[in-house]
Amino acid sequence: MPKKPHIRITQPRHIQIPDPQEPQDVLSFYILRMSNAKSWLGLGMSLYFWGLMDLTTTVLSSTPTPRGRLEGLLSNKPQSHQRTKRSWVWNQFFVLEEYTGTDPLYVGKLHSDMDRGDGSIKYILSGEGAGIAFTIDDTTGDIHAIQRLDREERAQYTLRAQALDRRTGRPMEPESEFIIKIQDINDNEPKFLDGPYVATVPEMSPVGTSVIQVTATDADDPTYGNSARVVYSILQGQPYFSVDSKTGVIRTALTNMDREAKEYYEVIIQAKDMGGQLGGLAGTTTVNITLSDVNDNPPRFPQKHYQMSVLESAPISSTVGRVFAKDLDEGINAEMKYTIVDGDGADAFDINTDPNFQVGIITVKKPLSFESKKSYTLKVEGANPHLEMRFLNLGPFQDTTTVHISVEDVDEPPVFEPGFYFVEVPEDVAIGTTIQIISAKDPDVTNNSIRYSIDRSSDPGRFFYVDITTGALMTARPLDREEYSWHNITVLAMEMNNPSQVGSVSVTIKVLDVNDNAPEFPRFYEAFVCENAKAGQLIQTVSAVDQDDPHNGQHFYYSLAPDAVSNPNFTVRDNQDNTARILTRRSGFRQQEQSVFYLPILIADSGQPALSSTGTLTIQVCSCDDDGHVMSCSPEAYMLPVSLSRGALIAILACIFVLLVLVLLILSMRRHRKQPYIIDDEENIHENIVRYDDEGGGEEDTEAFDIAAMWNPREAQAGAAPKTRQDMLPEIESLSRYVPQTCAVNSTVHSYVLAKLYEADMDLWAPPFDSLQTYMFEGDGSVAGSLSSLQSATSDSEQSFDFLTDWGPRFRKLAELYGASEGPAPLW
Repeated sequence: MPKKPHIRITQPRHIQIPDPQEPQDVLSFYILRMSNAKSWLGLGMSLYFWGLMDLTTTVLSSTPTPRGRLEGLLSNKPQSHQRTKRSWVWNQFFVLEEYTGTDPLYVGKLHSDMDRGDGSIKYILSGEGAGIAFTIDDTTGDIHAIQRLDREERAQYTLRAQALDRRTGRPMEPESEFIIKIQDINDNEPKFLDGPYVATVPEMSPVGTSVIQVTATDADDPTYGNSARVVYSILQGQPYFSVDSKTGVIRTALTNMDREAKEYYEVIIQAKDMGGQLGGLAGTTTVNITLSDVNDNPPRFPQKHYQMSVLESAPISSTVGRVFAKDLDEGINAEMKYTIVDGDGADAFDINTDPNFQVGIITVKKPLSFESKKSYTLKVEGANPHLEMRFLNLGPFQDTTTVHISVEDVDEPPVFEPGFYFVEVPEDVAIGTTIQIISAKDPDVTNNSIRYSIDRSSDPGRFFYVDITTGALMTARPLDREEYSWHNITVLAMEMNNPSQVGSVSVTIKVLDVNDNAPEFPRFYEAFVCENAKAGQLIQTVSAVDQDDPHNGQHFYYSLAPDAVSNPNFTVRDNQDNTARILTRRSGFRQQEQSVFYLPILIADSGQPALSSTGTLTIQVCSCDDDGHVMSCSPEAYMLPVSLSRGALIAILACIFVLLVLVLLILSMRRHRKQPYIIDDEENIHENIVRYDDEGGGEEDTEAFDIAAMWNPREAQAGAAPKTRQDMLPEIESLSRYVPQTCAVNSTVHSYVLAKLYEADMDLWAPPFDSLQTYMFEGDGSVAGSLSSLQSATSDSEQSFDFLTDWGPRFRKLAELYGASEGPAPLW
């Protein structure tokens, strides 16, 4: 039998396919080679990748398998009982990663049994990494790795090989695939992909409380040796924390860890491969652990006594001061609630908690008064509203402090008692009558004097006046309920020593009605009576109105006026419901005889005293039909000639109107003709110059008044005759000459002054301005002295002013002052 060709595939320290001439069982051959550890690995990898794992049971349980059966299994072709002839024998190659040599790494050799060694066979390599990672010697079939391989980047390469005739290029064998697997070495340290870590654990947690789990990943092959077996350990963070060597769970290792003592911890965890043995690679990560707060610290006031002050004028809800209870906890565990638990100021002050700063804010609860109470004492409690039962033994979680508050005095405005006035006054009250006494007092201890006045913006009509010292509110003008039935005024009270302190009070005045208005017709009444009217026929119903408003309502009485009681034509019947009927007394009215009747009607009210007025009813006589419908009420219709039409009447009226316009135009032209066309300078409308040629008598002129009376009116003699000026008359006559002297000392002086004031306001001939006189006499002994140059007369000057006596009475005083004087010198 001729010898069949075969290929010998060689790889350093790997399994070689036996020669088919050797009569041995293939499975037995592999088993014999299992004594080598790498051969074991090579066999396992070969069985896995070439699909022999599922055939293991069959191979082990069968009789010795011929070589052709194994070749069919290695070529992944359908199996049959007929042996398949092949010239290629394949196996998978293994290459260690991270080769650092300078020469290409020898992987293995491909050899065909048709290769005689004469170079006629050409080997070609293609597939993954061909020409880049792996090359083949096309003559010898040697495969080399030409670059550094990393299993973590690529674990295996699938390539294709083919043997060609070098001369013709014809394939000598079919193209087949084979695999080159990269064997792992421990070249990767464990890495914490999620690090660094951040964790939180409550303070005071028991030992063994889980904090966080860390995980390290090793890129090496976990199925090959211990390269990817990781063990955890703690390098920094003891004795506070510990780590499980297998799971990486970090736990607390120390009891009673207090956040207030130390809040942040930095723990370093190491992960080492090779099961933690010597020579393994290691990686580390940082775990930042924070102790979260729990309510384990009670609040405490750093001050047991607080001293505060507040002005008595402080408004309600204004802040007095703040108290603070210190709590070492934070967040919700440091929240505080402040309350006033005791003290005499619990009803005058209140306390609230500031949610941002956890301080107690003491505020004013009601108005304060220094004169009533000068100081208050409060007992304030601060407590935690959120408690934890397991820490109650560290309490109590509350504390108290004492607050002393002093009320400071301020200058307060006057206060009215009562704070509101309501006054009713009849409208016929006399001017100057006191209608109410307004009373105010200074609430301060000094009790300053008070002056009263009326806010004129509340009484623009100036109907009232208040006495400046007594606060007596009086009428200054007549009141009229029909014009103003209510008055709302504001009375002011001002301190004499401090005018800036002003108090106010509202005074509501209701003007009561008196019967001061007579009833009258609400409108103009005009009625008609038919010429064919009968006696007793109703021609009109009238009513009246009265501006008064009596308590019992209005009731009017109607009758004919006294001068018309015997009227033969009409009569009045009172309906007793504030209306009246107008009836005819006769019949046979004729327009030609009298076309219009005027009937005076007397209307009286029921007031005390009763008032009445007379209204006139105009009655026209009209021609009516049989049904009483008016046909015509104009008597001219019977008098006008038939030939005079309506158009003629309009033309006549138009002519009359034109004549009137012409007359008015002529009169207007005559008036303008009399006025000069040149405007006098003194009448220039752009200037209004008033010339005064009257010269004053100097600062010591005493003709118009008595200066001594101005200095001290009480020293002026009542019986002394007033001095009058001889050279001029006063422009404004004083009303005081009409004032009886007895009124000056009468208790009703205010009433009299107000009455005279009202009389002057109502006088149409009184000057519409005030008379203002300014007296600048310095007087003898003045500190400032006189600045007049006329005092040079007292000097050594020999100038004579006797000629002033010849200048007339206007310069008489100057002549007496500076000229030669025979009599004694004047007093001023």
